[in-house]
Amino acid sequence: MIAVFGLFIGIIIGVVWNVPIPDKFSPYLSVAIFACLDSVFGAIRAGLEKQFKADVFISGFFGNAVLAVALVYLGDKLSLPIYLAAVIVFGTRIFNNFASIRRILLEKAKIH
Repeated sequence: MIAVFGLFIGIIIGVVWNVPIPDKFSPYLSVAIFACLDSVFGAIRAGLEKQFKADVFISGFFGNAVLAVALVYLGDKLSLPIYLAAVIVFGTRIFNNFASIRRILLEKAKIH
């Protein structure tokens, strides 16, 4: 529940504040957002499975974001679009977590 609340607060802040992001930072921001969304969807799934642990969520949230941004930086230095690999991996994980969440919610709806 904390993850969902944090996600909504972040969306509201992002909509209210119009912060221009320079084009050269867009790969960093996109990968960081994907990494954080992956952590949020993983937390929601873990919460539904009654396995949520706040320390795992927080460390994964920030750890994934830092690692993803570091990979983008490395890619910039090597002139390689490494960020695409991170986007693909995090995108796949987000959709897998969403599919798991959907199945859990459908199972809970059938029981009640």
